[in-house]
Parts: sequence; structure tokens; C-alpha cells
Amino acid sequence: MKFKLLFFTLLLTAVSFSQNKGTITGTLTDKDANNQSLPFANVLLKGTSIGTNTDIDGKYTLTVLPGSYTLQLSFVGYESVEIPVTVIANETITVSKALGSAGYKLEDVVVRSTVNRQKETALLLDQKNAVEIKQTIGAQELSRKGVSDVATAVTKTTGITKQEGSGNIFVRGLGDRYNSTTMNGLPIPSNDPEKKNINLEIFSTDILEYVSIDKVYNSKLYGDFAGGNVDIVSKDYKGKGFLKVDIGSKVNTNAISEDNFSLQKGPGSFGFSAIAIPANPLTQYNFGSLQLDSKTPLGSSIGISGGKSYDLGAESKLNVFATVSFGSDFTSRSDGSAKGNVTGDGIVNKNFDTYSLISYNTNFTSMANIGYKMNSNNKINFNTVFINNSSQSKEEYTGFIIDIANDGNGLIRRNKYEKNSLFINQLLGEHKLGERSKLNWGASYNMIKGDMPDRTQNIFRKEPSGYVLSSISFPDNHRYFQKLTENETAANISFDYRFNKSDDDTYNGKLTFGYNGRFKTRNFEASQFNFRATNEFRGTLVDPNNLDLFYNQQNFSNGNFEIATFRGGPQVPNALDPQTYNGDQFINGGFLNTEYKFKKLTTVLGLRGEYIFQKVDWNTQLDPNGGFNELEKIAFLPSVTMKYELNEKQNLRFGFSKTYTLPQFKERALFVYEDVTEVKVGNPNLYASDDYNFDLKWEMFPKSEELISVTAFGKYILNPMNEVTIASSTNDISFINTGDFGYVAGGEIEYRKLLFDFDQNNAKKLSAGINASYLYSNQDLSTEKVIKETDYNVVFTDTQSKFTGASDLLLNADISLLNEWNNKEGSLNTTLAYTYFSDRVYAIGTNDKGNLVDKSFGSLDFIAKSKLNKNLGIDFVVKNLLDPTIDRVQENRTGDVNVLSYKKGLLFSINLNYQF
Repeated sequence: MKFKLLFFTLLLTAVSFSQNKGTITGTLTDKDANNQSLPFANVLLKGTSIGTNTDIDGKYTLTVLPGSYTLQLSFVGYESVEIPVTVIANETITVSKALGSAGYKLEDVVVRSTVNRQKETALLLDQKNAVEIKQTIGAQELSRKGVSDVATAVTKTTGITKQEGSGNIFVRGLGDRYNSTTMNGLPIPSNDPEKKNINLEIFSTDILEYVSIDKVYNSKLYGDFAGGNVDIVSKDYKGKGFLKVDIGSKVNTNAISEDNFSLQKGPGSFGFSAIAIPANPLTQYNFGSLQLDSKTPLGSSIGISGGKSYDLGAESKLNVFATVSFGSDFTSRSDGSAKGNVTGDGIVNKNFDTYSLISYNTNFTSMANIGYKMNSNNKINFNTVFINNSSQSKEEYTGFIIDIANDGNGLIRRNKYEKNSLFINQLLGEHKLGERSKLNWGASYNMIKGDMPDRTQNIFRKEPSGYVLSSISFPDNHRYFQKLTENETAANISFDYRFNKSDDDTYNGKLTFGYNGRFKTRNFEASQFNFRATNEFRGTLVDPNNLDLFYNQQNFSNGNFEIATFRGGPQVPNALDPQTYNGDQFINGGFLNTEYKFKKLTTVLGLRGEYIFQKVDWNTQLDPNGGFNELEKIAFLPSVTMKYELNEKQNLRFGFSKTYTLPQFKERALFVYEDVTEVKVGNPNLYASDDYNFDLKWEMFPKSEELISVTAFGKYILNPMNEVTIASSTNDISFINTGDFGYVAGGEIEYRKLLFDFDQNNAKKLSAGINASYLYSNQDLSTEKVIKETDYNVVFTDTQSKFTGASDLLLNADISLLNEWNNKEGSLNTTLAYTYFSDRVYAIGTNDKGNLVDKSFGSLDFIAKSKLNKNLGIDFVVKNLLDPTIDRVQENRTGDVNVLSYKKGLLFSINLNYQF
């Protein structure tokens, strides 16, 4: 009875306590922008820890005990206001206020909003207000989801996946050739001779403010566009000075389980080693060691970043941000198997029972950003970024190799070291020339060096007494050196002019015209030195882990083996001349946009004209005398974008455009690149495709952290390009305009929801997000067209196919729990993030062979990020919790043949950070 009485008393006390509270509510607006709502402003009761932020509509609510308070209203770059209020029990007081910009002009408001674009709520507001159809993901969301590189970042948005084992992305099922990459609106070059776009994995999220993905074309972009454009917006720090230090460690379960994690000796641990072709490589043996060096597969990272703003006068300000970081990791593919050159009847020429790939990877990133605001009308930014990444790997295949190891006793080992250095320099300017006009400009100079020095390959056959080296083909055992250098200069300039001023002092129309130009040159060279044992030494037993006992100067002098390039041995005068191809590409484009707002409807009509010139010349083993090819194109590219505001929370958007797709240098050069299980060769007859793009999108923003959107899209592509197997003795893969047309149609849905708000100050909340994309792709395949337009013969297995890289279903989902304490100085944010893609075509089948298809799988990550206090933080991440088997199959009519299979293992990482 006493317990019941006590419980009843406590219940009455709690109820009366909650009922005796009062409420303060209101709306904050921007006095200098026609009293538009002011989202994310600060609302605080002075002298307490009670506070909140306004939502996307500028509204706020506080529930407090009765009493007298001082209400503080503030926003970065705006005046701060203090208002005395008296709260009465069970009553609501409305306090609304229009904040002025504290002596700053409206231009500063635009600059201020850039700061907040790291936040999910600010990016949603930007997406809501923008006329363009785009998606953005900021530093805050990337941190919450445990994302450390840009390639993974873009896969967290709707309709985008990443090719397993690389940084190549697919946008709406369209791969590398259909996409483009920019930084702050200026193009950046590729570090891979086979790719159009740079590997986005080399960009650490430490250097960015947010990533913007344009999946709908507008005339400000270069016309080489069909899938999407990824724009990396570099960090532009503003605020009080800070210095932050990070240190971390990571481990891969497969790598740590290796009995002996060993890689070839030579490259250093920091990824800067430069390995050159030795002197006199055909007459002396001066090559590096082939021995293996054991490693402790424990990755690490360290970084330091800082920034500060300096007032240089009443209106002038200097903002400085810099970061330097280095990270390393070890990876391993386990439980692997592989097959190569599988016929349509399932006959396998290479059948490897075991396949493994272990690697050690490094990334060094440094960035400096200097922003100088001369006054409210003029601003200049300078960005410089240097990135050096490297990968040292050992790939092994054991099993059946036709004519070499017919008893399943073969071994192929390939050691590879890759080093890429990227140097980006950008200068950007914004100038308000008057009330109506504005000038924006940018210029960049980028340099990249992509090296693959001293890739080694050896093929063995295991005999009862030991291993012997294969001598069936001269290139079976070789050392390969590859260099790529690319320089690119680019410039953007645009002029905005607003017109048709209305009664409320806003402008309904805007005219934008401008110019874009990019000029790049590429030089590529490759040298391969083939080693073959002479007749009397072809049965010599060797130790695969100590080949230096056979390949050395003494044995070379004794005639145990010989060395030659594709041109021949030392007796050939030009035997040391490398295989080369050089490329020049110039694109000059001008555009005109007319934007006009008819009450709720805003329309942008765009027209872009471009002149494209591309030249490739080569001297390779396929054409030792050399050759060249030129591509010239004039393109007129109309576009229209419409936005209809159904109400203050909902938009309806429409987009239509014409674009094109260019072939790349490597695809048009007569150069052969040999991998263990496939060989690729260029096609000088490859030409550009024309693309037509359509989008229709509905979106709703229920609250500042919430979004619901549904999109329908379609693409029609004339003369699409694909990778296909051509008729040759080695079943080479080339790049072909495979048919007259192809199309992609599909839909996307995105939903972000604040599930529970346990605290009025947003200190404890549970949120979730899901985005999904479904698409259908189909393209015409014409054997007659290929034979007529190229020098290659192709017999397609089917008359139509999906696009390579196209998954029917893409899915991303995440759920996050946030708990903050001690006035937000401490926090714990935990997230579960899941990604899934369905089957997708890797390469189109020919000669009765089925398509190569990457099978579906899902990946689950756990991320926990905590701030122990205002200075110290700790992060713990586990990636690939499900550890699915990664499979690639050849879908023959007689049944699927598994040609590649492996597991990646789990990745555990822990990171400590301290901010001064």
C-alpha cells in the first residue's frame, strides 16, 4: 500500500511538473533578404544550457519552467539580439524577430552559407532552394557514416555504386566513360591510362567541405556528360583558430590471418620510392631483387590540420586552412579462385583453384586554402592540393594453365608497385559589379604522374622435384615499367546579369553567359623486358621465393637466360625504345543561360556550343612504325531545367538535355595492356556517342533534417561504346561502338527521417535514411556495324544486352543514434550503414560466350564516433561486417561459370583526435 501511495505521489508530481511548464516559440527571418526564413540560427536562454536551432523554415520552440529569462538570438555574420521574456505556466509566448547582417552586406550571407555546407541540414536547404537538380553530401554526414575517401562518399547518394576493388564509380548504371570529375568546378585529370576519371579513392574527405553530384546536365558543365559530374568542393575555413591532430590504426582480418604477409623487396614504406629502368638492361642484369620481404599487416594514420581567420580591416578578411596527413593499410583477398579464357562450351584455358591478392597501400595528402575577401563585393580563393598514393601488391594464381601446367600444377605470381602523384593549383574569384551583375572566374593548372615501375611476372610449373620457369612464350616472365604524365590547363568565366525587378526589390530574371576551356596533353610510355631461359637451362629448378638465385649477373653472363623487348634483343639498334602514345585534347565551349521565375515556376533555358579536337599518336608493338588518329567534333547542346514550387515544402523538377560521350586516349591508341587473365587493345576507329537525357523529380522537405524524393529518369544513347572480346588468338578485349542505340530508364527514391527526438535541444535523437534506385538498360548489338566500321571482327553472342556496369537495383540505408551531453561538448554518434547492388554486366559476351557478370552482394558497416570532451575524440569503425563472397561469373547458355571469387575480410579501425 505504501509503495502504491509513493508511486501515485511521484506520478502526480511529474504530471504537475510537466503541466506547469511554459513555451517560447517564434520565427526568425533575414531582414536583408525580404524577411525570408533564417534556418539554423541559434536560440539560447542566457545563463543556462537550454537552447535550440531554428528549423528549415526559421521556426523554433523551447519548453521551460516559469520565470524571467533573457532570450539570445544570433547567427554567424548577423547582429545578436537579447530579448527579456517572462514565461507563465501552461502559456505560450511568441517571440519572432528579423535579424540584420551586423553591418555586412548580403554578399556576406552567401559566403556564410558556404561554411554551413558541411552540415546535412544546410545541404538539404541548399538542395531545396537550388534551381538545378543535384545531390550533395557534406563532411558531417561523411563523418557520421565513417567515410574516409571521395569514392565511397558518392556511393552513399542515390543511384551510384563503386566497382569492387577500384575507385571507379557507376552513376545510374553508366560507367567511367559517361562521367566526369571536377574540383571547385574546374576539371582534374586521370591518374590511370585506361580511365577517363581520376581514382576518387585517393581523395581524403579531410580536404573537402562537401561533394556535389550533378546527374542532370546544365550548360555550365562540359558536354562530355551522360551519367553524372562529381564536383569536389574543397574546405574553405572561416572562424576561430584551431589546430587538430589525428592518429589511428587499422587492421584487415584477412591480412592479419596470413601465415606470412610478404611483398617484393624494393619500394619504401611511405610510397614515394622512384624505381627507374636500370642502366644497360639488355646487356647487363642490374634489376632489383625478386626476393620477398615479410610485413606486419597493421595499418596506421596520422594527420594534422588547422585554420584561422584574420580581420584585415573593416571589410577585409583572410581565411587560411591547411592539412597534412599520411595513412597506410594492408588488405588481402582470401578463399579465392579464378578462371581465364572460358569458351561458350565451358572449356577453361586457365583454371586456378586458388587465387590471392595482398597489398600495402599508402596515401599522403596535403592541402592549403587561402581565401581573401577584399570587401563585401570582391573575393579571391587559392587552393593547392598535393596527393601521393601508392599500392604494392602480390597476386598469385595456382592451378591449370593450358600448354604450361596441364596437370593443374601451375603458379603465376605478379608483383606490382604503383605510384601516383597529383598536383592541383586553382585560383578562383567572385566579384559583385553592381546591384544587378556578378562576375565569377577560375583558372587551374594540374599535373599528374602515374608510374608503374618494375611490375614483375613469373610463371612456374611444379615438377616432382621442384619448380621450373615456363618458357613457352617469351613474355611469360617479364619486368614492366610504365610512365604517364599529364598536364592540363583549364579556365572558367561567367557573367550574371539580373533583370525585371519586382515591387519587393527582388529580380525575377537572370542572364548568364560564359566560357569554359580545357587543354591537356598526355605522354605515356611503357617498356617490358622479357626473360627466357636458354634451351639447356629450361629445366633448371628455381625457388619461387628467391628467384635471385637464377636471375643474376653471373647466370646472365653464362648464358642461362636472355633478355629482350618487343622490338628484339641487344643486337637490334632501337630495342630499348619504349612503346609510346601521346594525346592532345582541346575543348573550347561557350554557353548562355536564361533563368526566369514566374511566381512558383522557375525555368532555365541553356544552350552550349563546343569545339572538340583530340589527337592520338603511337609507336607500339602492334604498329612499330607508328601512326596517329584525329577526332574533331562540333556540338550544340540545348538544355532545359524547370522547378515548380508546389508549396513551401515541396518542389517538382524537370530536366532535359543533349550531351555527348568522348572516347579516351588509351581506347583509341594501338597499345596492348596485358593482365593475368585478360588483354586489352585500343581501337583507332572508336568515335563519340550522342546522348539525350530526361529527368522528372518530386521532393518534399518535412523538417530541417528530413527529405522525401521520387525521381524518374531516362537516357537515349546513339552509337554506345562498350568493352567487348574481339576475334583474335588471345581473345583480346577492345573498345567498340557496338550498336546504333541504347537506352536506360529507371526511378530513384530517397527518404530521410528523424525517428525520435528524445530531447528538446536535439541532444538525443534517432534518425534514419534510405535511398534506392531501380533501372532497366538495353542496347542494340550489331556484328555487321562493328565489321563495317572497324578493323576488328566481333560475333556477338546476343543481339542486345544491358549496359556494362548497370545494376537493376541499388540500395543504401543507414540508422544513427546521437547522444550529446555537457552542453554538446561531449557526444556519441553510432551508425549502421548498409549498401547493396544487384547483378551487373562486367563485359559483353561474344563468340557464343556469355556476358561476364559481377554478382550481387551487400555490405554492412558499423561506425561509432565520440567526443569525450571539447578537445578529445575517439572513433571506432568496423567495415564489411557481413564479409560476403565476391563472385564474377560467365553466363553461358549451358550454365554459369564462376571466373572469379574471393572474400575481402573485415576492417577494424580506431582513431584518436585532439583539437587545441
